[in-house]
Amino acid sequence: MPLTNLDMDTLRTLLATQQLGSLNRAAERVGRSQSAVSQQMRKLEEQVGQPLFRRRGRGLVLTESGDLILSYARRILDLNDEAVRAVRGASVEGVVRFGLPGDFAETWLPAALGQFKKTHPAVCVEVAVERNGMLLERLDRGELDLVLVMGYESRPDAERLATMQMAWIGPVEIDVVLSPGLPLDLALYNSPCFFRRAGIDALDNANISWRLAYTTASLQSLWSGVAAGLGITLRTAAGVPSSLRRLGEKDGLPPLPTVELCLHAGHRDIPPALAQLKRVVIENATANLCS
Repeated sequence: MPLTNLDMDTLRTLLATQQLGSLNRAAERVGRSQSAVSQQMRKLEEQVGQPLFRRRGRGLVLTESGDLILSYARRILDLNDEAVRAVRGASVEGVVRFGLPGDFAETWLPAALGQFKKTHPAVCVEVAVERNGMLLERLDRGELDLVLVMGYESRPDAERLATMQMAWIGPVEIDVVLSPGLPLDLALYNSPCFFRRAGIDALDNANISWRLAYTTASLQSLWSGVAAGLGITLRTAAGVPSSLRRLGEKDGLPPLPTVELCLHAGHRDIPPALAQLKRVVIENATANLCS
């Protein structure tokens, strides 16, 4: 009996369905109608001889067989995409200077940049980790080619990748207690910082007194100060160390706004090497933050 060749486009649609949570949104991402996507999934079920979805309320969830084929789909697509990028990337040369905030410097982005370097061996990647505002200043001075920053979505060159929820962050082993008449200790970046402004505004609007107990210009120093119990802070959940935890309304703290994650390349022509890096960053941001 001949082995069945799974269709790559169908596997990519299956992955999009799992990431986005519905056939409708998956159809939009892959550029097909919902009926065409449904037909793809039925064909895949016929090929593997097992149901891949079951109903849950108004939606669909994967069966055990669906989870299994999804895990293989990721590996098949990763290998396929790596092969294509390696062949295409071998002819791309140049230097790209990329900036990002410390929130992503120890999570999914290093792996994305490593993937890019592997498939584009002739491209020299220079990486700078800075605060959001400093990254944009360096971009505008021509010192960087592409930056990933939180906030600043009103800039004309902003390309939005994800909406991220701000969160209060405190130590795991120390309870945060709001006491009447006592100010809440805060650990924050030095001004200017839009996280700092958002946190102070939220506390003021909730009539919660506060004081700046710890200020710093370093994200790692900020995490260390919070872990030591010197004050609570606010960021997104991205890159929060295991020694810290998210706080919220159950701790007596007010809700916080969202922040946009954006790519900026300024107003300049994008050479092939930079275009390839930009694509890798967008793909990995979508996979890690939008799923």
